[in-house]
Amino acid sequence: MTTVALVLGVALAAAAVLLVALPFLREPVTGDDRLDAPTADEEAMLSLAEQRDRALSALKELEFDHRTGKITDDDYRRELGPLRQAAAAALKALDSQE
Repeated sequence: MTTVALVLGVALAAAAVLLVALPFLREPVTGDDRLDAPTADEEAMLSLAEQRDRALSALKELEFDHRTGKITDDDYRRELGPLRQAAAAALKALDSQE
């Protein structure tokens, strides 16, 4: 009698382990996980945003270099105008796209 109970217990334990492990043993089924390619308008917006970020970053770096004394006042004034114009143009283009 105890042998039968022991065999049934082992069989029940093995079935429980198999039932719990079954989801981990199956090969996963994946759906379509491809990313959607950006449209032409989205590409243009991304490009303009990158231009804006580069221009603003360059302005920030120029300001930092001027404050730390890496560049002279004359160099700062000479470089500031074109960087401001580039930043303004990028911001204007980005606003017109939105």
